[in-house]
Amino acid sequence: MQKENCFYLGKIVKKYSFKGEVLAKLDTDQPEIYENLDAIFLNLRNNLVPFFIERSQLHKSELLRIKFEDVDEEADADAIMKSDLYLPLDLLPKLEGNKFYFHEVIGFTIEDVNYGKVGTIKAINDSTAQSLFEIDRNGIEILIPMNDEFIVKVDRENKTILVETPEGLIDLYL
Repeated sequence: MQKENCFYLGKIVKKYSFKGEVLAKLDTDQPEIYENLDAIFLNLRNNLVPFFIERSQLHKSELLRIKFEDVDEEADADAIMKSDLYLPLDLLPKLEGNKFYFHEVIGFTIEDVNYGKVGTIKAINDSTAQSLFEIDRNGIEILIPMNDEFIVKVDRENKTILVETPEGLIDLYL
C-alpha cells in the first residue's frame, strides 16, 4: 500500500498495558467509526506495514485502545511507539454538502462571489490556528481562511468551491 492511497488516521502515543496494548490519538471528529477495524497500516521506517487488530475500544473520547496481533509484550509495543496510523482512502466516510476532506479539494478552482475566479487550490495549510486554502493564481500565492462563513458552495462535480471573502482580502495579494 502506498501512502498516497491512504489517509492519516492518527498516531500511537503511549503504551496501555504490559501485554502490548497501545493508545492511539485519532485525528478525527468521529472516533467511534474507527472502533471496530480489522487492520490498520503503521508507518515503520517510511514503509506502510499492515497490522491486524485483535480488539480495540475507545478510551477517553479521542483515544483508541488497540491490541494488535503478535504485539504481546512491552518490548513489542515499544517497537511501534510514535508510529503514524493510516487507512486506505476508500474507508473514508463520504462527505456531502459543504463538508470536504483536505486531500479531496486539491486541484479544485476557487471562485469568489464578488471577485470571480481566484485560482486553483494547490495545498491546504493546517499548521496555523485556522486552516488556509493555498491558492495559485498564475504563480501568485493567495491564502484564504477556510472559514465556514466564507464557503458558499462546494461543487464536487465541477471541482469548484464558491467563497464569499471579505472585501479587499484577495486584492491584498495582487
